[in-house]
Formats: sequence, C-alpha cells, structure tokens
Amino acid sequence: MAHEAKILFIGDIIGKPGRLAVRELLPKLAGLHMPDIIIANGENAAGGFGITPEIAEELKKLQVDVITSGNHIWDKKEIYDYMASGSMLIRPANYPPDSPGSGTTIFECASGVKVGVVNLCGRVFMESLDCPFRVGKEAVARLRDRTPVIVIDIHAETTSEKAAIGWHFDGTVSAVIGTHTHVQTSDERILTNGTAFITDAGMTGPMDSVIGMRKDIILQRFTTQMPVKFDVATKDIELQGVLVTVNASDGKAVKIERIKMPM
Repeated sequence: MAHEAKILFIGDIIGKPGRLAVRELLPKLAGLHMPDIIIANGENAAGGFGITPEIAEELKKLQVDVITSGNHIWDKKEIYDYMASGSMLIRPANYPPDSPGSGTTIFECASGVKVGVVNLCGRVFMESLDCPFRVGKEAVARLRDRTPVIVIDIHAETTSEKAAIGWHFDGTVSAVIGTHTHVQTSDERILTNGTAFITDAGMTGPMDSVIGMRKDIILQRFTTQMPVKFDVATKDIELQGVLVTVNASDGKAVKIERIKMPM
C-alpha cells in the first residue's frame, strides 16, 4: 500500500483573533487528523496587515511548519531582514528576484516525506508582478527534482485566475490552494490529473466582520467613500482551511476536505 501524507493548510490568519484561533484550535485539529505538515497563510497575522518576526516565531511554536504570504508581505518593514536570513516564511515567488527571502521551500516531515511549497501572487486587480504561470512552472520544475509532493498557495483576487492556475499545474503538483479573498469556497475537488484544488481556503479569524475587519468601519467606508482606519474584528472566531491527503510516492492527491472549526 502506498504511503500517504496529510497536508493541513490553514487559511489567511487575521490579526490577534486569528492567532488565538490557531493557538486554541490547532492542537485539537492536529490531534484529530495527524497531519504530516501544517502550512498557514500568515500575511495578515499582524493587526490584519503584514507579519512580524515575532509573530512568525509565535506561529512556529504553535506547530506551523511553513508560512506563506501574499501582497501584504512587505507591510511591516521589520520582516525584511528576517526573511533575508532564511526561515520557514516564504513570499510570492513572482516578486522580483532581488526581493528578500524565497518564494519556495522544502519541508521534511517526521515521516521522511519531503513537501515542496510554492507561493505565487495573482496579477488580475492586483500589483503588476511577474507571470505566476511562468515563474510557478520554473519553481515546480526545480522542486520536482527533489520531491513529487508540492503545494502551491495562489494568492489572488479573481476566481478565474485561481482556477486557471489550478488547471495549469494539474498533474505536476499535489495541490493548488487559493488564498487572499478570505471567503472559503465550496469547490474543493481533485482535478483530472490528480491535483487537489480549492478556489479559496477561507480565513482564520473573526466571522462577525467584513473579511476580518470591523463591520461598522467598512460600512462607513462604503457609504461615505471617506478614508478610514481598518481595525480587525473580534467576534465569532473560526479556523478555516483544507486537509489534503496525497500519495507520497507520486504526489497525486487522494482526498481534499474543507476545514471550518469555530471556537
């Protein structure tokens, strides 16, 4: 029987409430599913925008093995040196090559299975970056020399771009998991050639909000069109994400399950 590896991916962690959810709920979740690796998108873990070295280390102590990010990765300047020094925190690979840090990593599980992780950022309605299709293909080719088990976090705005990334990499990676929009989608499935896919893994943080931010502030912004300071909401906290089971020998996905755990 082929050895299987379980990959737990935690959707965008939003500020202090999101970190609280990881602290309180992850031990129970990990005990229930026994994942070989835990990956989390942490680009909004510091007050809803960016991440700091202290928070990255906090998540590491909470058993998060790899932290992916996105367009807010540079919001806290203190993260620059931390990323340049090498860590389990990665940035989108399609940022310019001279940007601090790396867009890929390989984590060796306790079982000996190596899991490659690629972080990509979309371009539709977002910053003008290098092509995620081309950069991603080059990154995946490098990782496949070392392991067939590869996960892509595609941090993008539109469902169409995320779906296109999924099909573009179908059969060459184990999973393509969408982040950024903070709304968990119900389209989890295994694509034709064995790649698990979901448009968005959701968010880990306060559901009594507008994608993690206080409702009153966001409503003020929409109704007046005046600038406001966004603050993270605090109520109705959930941990959201997906659990992907893969065949460790060929990297093909066997199963993908949505995770939606309230505090």
